[in-house]
Amino acid sequence: MSATENTKRAVFGLNGVTGMLIATVLLLSILVGLTIWGISVQQGSATNPYDPTPITSSLDNVKMISTDNANFAFKDAK
Repeated sequence: MSATENTKRAVFGLNGVTGMLIATVLLLSILVGLTIWGISVQQGSATNPYDPTPITSSLDNVKMISTDNANFAFKDAK
């Protein structure tokens, strides 16, 4: 019966407590990184807001198919 028993159990192996801790630390570091990135994007957008006046100022000259429509498209904030 000893041939079928699993005698090589490792509680601190990569599939045990150590693996769980590595996965938890990895997920928490990803969460922290994405949170910091999101906050920096929001701060950048707050200090440099979008100005929609190139679009809303005059849409009378916009044609259905024209390369000049790029003048009325959304532009990046300054």
